[in-house]
Amino acid sequence: MPAPDTAPRLLRAFLAVAEELHFTRAAARLFVAQQALSRDIRRLERELGAELFVRTTRQVTLTPEGERLLPYARRVLDAHAGLAAAFGGGAARPLLVDLNSDGMTAARVLERARELAPECELMARFESGLTWAASEILAGRLDVSFGRAAGLAPGVRAGLSVQPVRYEPMALMLPASHPLAGRAAIPLSELSGTTVYAGAGNERTREWTELAELLFAAWDIRLAPPVPLAVGVAEFQRVMAKAGHPVLAVVDFPPLPGAVVLPLVDPIPLSPLALVWRKGLHHPGVAALRTATDQLAKGKGWLERPSGAWLPEGDLSLMCNLS
Repeated sequence: MPAPDTAPRLLRAFLAVAEELHFTRAAARLFVAQQALSRDIRRLERELGAELFVRTTRQVTLTPEGERLLPYARRVLDAHAGLAAAFGGGAARPLLVDLNSDGMTAARVLERARELAPECELMARFESGLTWAASEILAGRLDVSFGRAAGLAPGVRAGLSVQPVRYEPMALMLPASHPLAGRAAIPLSELSGTTVYAGAGNERTREWTELAELLFAAWDIRLAPPVPLAVGVAEFQRVMAKAGHPVLAVVDFPPLPGAVVLPLVDPIPLSPLALVWRKGLHHPGVAALRTATDQLAKGKGWLERPSGAWLPEGDLSLMCNLS
């Protein structure tokens, strides 16, 4: 029977190796010697009576028992961080959470997390694009963001923890005067040969433009050329009106004055949204965001894919492996 008082240090060692899948990198992340880390892993395995990793000269992988332990270890360490914040002589520092845009899925997760952890200061930021936000997270200038994790470079994603949030149905934002604006939905086939804006040229949102390129290639839709980077709703509306192109969006995108947002169908294209934070960050606010994500995803069916929906295989594989 496992020891009832497994030390958080041992779970921290396990989590570092489980996320890095490399003992040297995990030891560097924890600022301990590799030998000390290996001793802690062996001690944890003895306490639990289970082998947690398969070690070879080439790679480290989790055993089935290690996979089973992983979510428990994360919850225990998150709770431990919350306990330390509550009784450590002061509140946890504010957590900086990038929502990309207000009024969408990420904002709903943040709202629920604030209800779950009212003692935490969860500070919203609105910096468009996970490509940019991920670099800020790794640099320590931001804590959490949302977006398409499969669009990040492997080296960047290796430093991040990721939790699926939602398969967001994609949509098109059109001027109210557009010939298609009166429809209830827009079949993708009717966009063949048209030009649609999807953030081309904006390096902050490169993961979104890449997803659009994959979608557009399948239905012969042209990607609109870059436009000046617009900051703020009024500037975005002005620049889009001047360019004259429909804008690729998701169904929860708040419509601008004089515009409509219509779902795309036949098939429904999906944008995979994930919660992303720096590996090794244990903060009660992160725990609240993860719990909020779980509750909303289950309660609203956010991770249920419509039959025949379109999604790149790489995105589907990542989301399923993390679920």
